[in-house]
Amino acid sequence: MRTFTAVVEKCPDTHLYVGYVPGFPGAHSQGETLDELNDNLKEVIEMLLDDADPKFESEFVGTQNVVVV
Repeated sequence: MRTFTAVVEKCPDTHLYVGYVPGFPGAHSQGETLDELNDNLKEVIEMLLDDADPKFESEFVGTQNVVVV
């Protein structure tokens, strides 16, 4: 079992949740609910892992607040 961190946003135009795994090419999807998005991301990641062991382009570190005055 492997765990991946996904970034999730909600599109203001479509109202869909959009998620992607930073640095993992092709690991992105969308869904009407967070559960649907999670299922879709899991499916995409499983397919990508079946093809080959991924070479990550970057490493997810975290988020940071930036204050602008």
